[in-house]
Amino acid sequence: MNASANKVAQRLQVSSSGFTLIELMVTIAVLAIIVSIAAPNISTQLANQRVKSTTATLANALKEAKAESIIRRQDLTFTYNNNGTNAGSINIGNISSYGYSSKSTITDSESKNPITFEPSKRVESTIYTICDENAAATPRQVSVSKIANISIKSGGTC
Repeated sequence: MNASANKVAQRLQVSSSGFTLIELMVTIAVLAIIVSIAAPNISTQLANQRVKSTTATLANALKEAKAESIIRRQDLTFTYNNNGTNAGSINIGNISSYGYSSKSTITDSESKNPITFEPSKRVESTIYTICDENAAATPRQVSVSKIANISIKSGGTC
């Protein structure tokens, strides 16, 4: 009895081991369809993340410029440069500089680049709009009021 049971087990092992070529091709086709659906969403998410990162960098640099102007009791110039295909740069006088993705661009509402923070907490009001080269990304805006209040909101046009 043991001999016949072993023969049946061996037949099952031989006949059911491995995958057929058709099974592998169907699996690869299904994976390709899933990836093609997911890829555009991933690129949009990455573009939105770049916009958020550049927005945070810009807002932090503006806050630093405001604080340093008050601490040093002198006017402080804030500038940015998109630098074309290279990474963009944000400069606060001769104090510090920041970089941001070359795929992001910063524009201001009235071409007030540079702006000057005064120790009395005054500055020319402006609105910066941050966009990405991927048009599907949601733009963001950083507003600077006349009394140097800095706020962030979604929206704007690129």
